[in-house]
Amino acid sequence: MARRSAWLEACAAVAALAAPALARANDAAPADSAAAPEVVVTAQRLDVARATVEPSLGASTYSLSAATVNALPGGENTSLNQVILQAPGVVQDSFGQLHIRGDHADIQYRINNVILPEGPSAFGQVLSPRLADSTELITGALPAQYGLDTAGVINITTKSGLANGGEAGVYGGSHDEIEPSGSYGGSSGGDNYFVSGSYLGDNLGIESPDGSADPLHDHTDQYQGFAYLDHIIDPDSRLSLMLGTSDENFQIPDRHGLNAGDPGGLGLDVNGQTSFASETLNENQREDTQFGALSYLRATEKTTLQLSVFTRYSTLDFTPDPVGDLLFNGIAESAQKSDLATGLQAEGVYDLSDQHTLRGGVIVQADRAISDTASQVLPTDASGAQTSTSPETIVDDTAATEVEASVYAQDEWKPIDGVTVNYGLRFDQVNAYRDQNQLSPRVNVVWKPLSGTTLHIGYAHYFTPPPFELVGAESVARFAGTTAAPAVTQDTLPFAETDDYYDVGAQQRVGHVLLGLDGYWRDAKNLIDEGQFGAPIIQTPFNYAVGRIRGVELSATYAKGPFSAWTNLAISEAEGRDIVSSQFNFSPDELAYIAANFIHLDHDQTYTASGGASYTWGHLKLSTDLLYGSGLRNDLVLADGEDIPNGGHVPGYVQVNLSAAYKIDLGKAGPLTLRFDVINVAGAQYEIRDGTGVGVGAPQFGPSRGFFGGVTKSF
Repeated sequence: MARRSAWLEACAAVAALAAPALARANDAAPADSAAAPEVVVTAQRLDVARATVEPSLGASTYSLSAATVNALPGGENTSLNQVILQAPGVVQDSFGQLHIRGDHADIQYRINNVILPEGPSAFGQVLSPRLADSTELITGALPAQYGLDTAGVINITTKSGLANGGEAGVYGGSHDEIEPSGSYGGSSGGDNYFVSGSYLGDNLGIESPDGSADPLHDHTDQYQGFAYLDHIIDPDSRLSLMLGTSDENFQIPDRHGLNAGDPGGLGLDVNGQTSFASETLNENQREDTQFGALSYLRATEKTTLQLSVFTRYSTLDFTPDPVGDLLFNGIAESAQKSDLATGLQAEGVYDLSDQHTLRGGVIVQADRAISDTASQVLPTDASGAQTSTSPETIVDDTAATEVEASVYAQDEWKPIDGVTVNYGLRFDQVNAYRDQNQLSPRVNVVWKPLSGTTLHIGYAHYFTPPPFELVGAESVARFAGTTAAPAVTQDTLPFAETDDYYDVGAQQRVGHVLLGLDGYWRDAKNLIDEGQFGAPIIQTPFNYAVGRIRGVELSATYAKGPFSAWTNLAISEAEGRDIVSSQFNFSPDELAYIAANFIHLDHDQTYTASGGASYTWGHLKLSTDLLYGSGLRNDLVLADGEDIPNGGHVPGYVQVNLSAAYKIDLGKAGPLTLRFDVINVAGAQYEIRDGTGVGVGAPQFGPSRGFFGGVTKSF
């Protein structure tokens, strides 16, 4: 892992070193053979220029190259969230969710600096490491160009096809996993392209709900495709197009040994049926996403501009078990959600002088969200007793539109040697279920007092609207007098969150070792959290009136010759008090306790660590990585029977993975790579969730020991 500035310097150095040699070659070569080197140099220069539009000055930035990802167990066959878990302060949760520095989600994804809008999804990994040349996580006190989703920015720089070639492979192993994939890139004249695609079939589509190595009813089929094309118009400008698709189907896994008719159940009767075994439940969820972006980049000596239009269309369909869900939960809800987001992103940088670099931008996005639900319920009397065995259907279809508009301006000022001050203002306006706006100042100071030493301190005022595509507009009153009637009927619409965020850190290079220390604290008003309420695996946002999040991160990396290693440790605490929106999802006792007390957020994990190492010996590469967590929160029941929401935590865990890859040189035919991976070497069973906690659904367990292998042919 390396800082982004180092990556930019490396790109610039490659272009600078290559230019004279290529110029000499061009003088001696025919015009047609000189065209390709000129295109490469131009493309590299434009890539560097594009990166200057979106610097992360003062923020904490961690970068993983394609080579680093390939060295991880699973390599490019692993999911993107598993790659990001190797960065400091990133906590794993069930369903592939990530928590960065105490936030539930609040992550913005970008591809080549172009925003990828969020969509309604729970399990799906829309983006694959296979398309990435490098992947960055940017967090901390973010500069003004980053807003609305501020826990972290995951920016992927795609492979571009500057060198003709590709690869095809197949990977698989435990749980009947099979994953064929392929990619190819190339260039012709001023055109470059890269395409990739994969299919994944797996009988461990979602985490096991009961710890079994091969859970019941847990198959997934996942298809992903991506294409990048660009055309160099002239030495100063380029037009690029990105297209992506993801089609993913999931069975919702079943638990062993439960029955709806057992004591402690709801005791319901559906047309004379009172018994239903949990092993026979048949719930399914499908998530589809298509996205695209068209960008124009122009870079001159002093000015770089990028104009992009982007769009994403996502759908989520949950199909219940009509009888089983009704007997277990008192409701069988069929849910279909869709969201179409389209936006414009215009940003630029101007080198005013040696001391001042000005940046600014405008981002506008419109969303249209449609939610259709049909819920089967049973009628009840005033006491809650069932009055009929015949289900009733409640239809609740809604549609809404959101418009977001943001504008920012900032100045990168170098008052003296070794000191950079990046300050700016950002204004965000959001018109959705609520109309809210905020003017947000940002400032970061970076000081390099000595060679190899970097210090930074920053402040950011944040404005984060609730995830529009997840805000429910159901009418609680429609469920009165049914088995789905909530104990609390209050349903305040979620608010936008505002934060005061402070970050201070240091980085020191000692020989081949890079050490990092970063501390942060954040005070929030209307802190946004999300929870799963009901059988559909769809997160619902809600607000705590106030929140406080504190943390410190330590990191170390080493790289010399064939050996590299890294390790990270994060310590954090995230708390909230008084739930002030979406109250009907909670019990009266929960609301009363949380109104009077700060509680841990359900995704708060005190200690989180990751690390790994790789060694290359000739054609053989050996590597390992590990994840450690002290445990996500669960409810704590005291001896006197008092239940403290999120007062405890599940046991801690360590997961260690191993990998070996061997490259066979086939000469002109291209290399063949064989790999073998072991996931969770110790085979230790550990819980990610135990089913208790604020907004927590069913239990989920980490992966059991698995053995996987693959072969990849490059050409």
